[in-house]
Amino acid sequence: MKYDIPKDIKKCVVVAAPHTSNWDFIYGLAALWILGNNLKYLIKKEVFVPPLSWFLKWSGGIPVDRTQKNNLTEELVSVLEKNDELFLLFPAEGTRSYVKKWKTGFYRVAVDTGLPLVLGYLDFEKKEGGYGAWLMPTGDMEADFKKIEEFYKDKKGKHPEKYNPQIFERE
Repeated sequence: MKYDIPKDIKKCVVVAAPHTSNWDFIYGLAALWILGNNLKYLIKKEVFVPPLSWFLKWSGGIPVDRTQKNNLTEELVSVLEKNDELFLLFPAEGTRSYVKKWKTGFYRVAVDTGLPLVLGYLDFEKKEGGYGAWLMPTGDMEADFKKIEEFYKDKKGKHPEKYNPQIFERE
């Protein structure tokens, strides 16, 4: 397990990729607990049914309704502002299926809070995971996303055919 971010980062937005399998949740949550961070993570609201919902809430799960537009970004900014120490994890692709582009809420929350983006990953091919890099968002989304894409371009999910490391949709 890798941990390449400064120990003094106590609050940040964590990008989680690739996300191609339910195993990502199990391995990723275990790895993050081992690293000992105060963690909250986004997960689709459909899985918040008893008894699983009790575990999800206890472990830091935040239900997300993906069927409608809402003020989730503002809510997450508020959650970060209310905590002195918190790693807020976003599965940036928003699903385990192949996507043409990533969701960008993680970036907007980092910019709005002035917090660093920590690039978390699970690489099933190399059998490793953790935090691999971090960056302060500049507000120049395209330039920052190129750096993020560079980091994730060689990461392999459990199902590599479901992973697109390109954040912007391309033809």
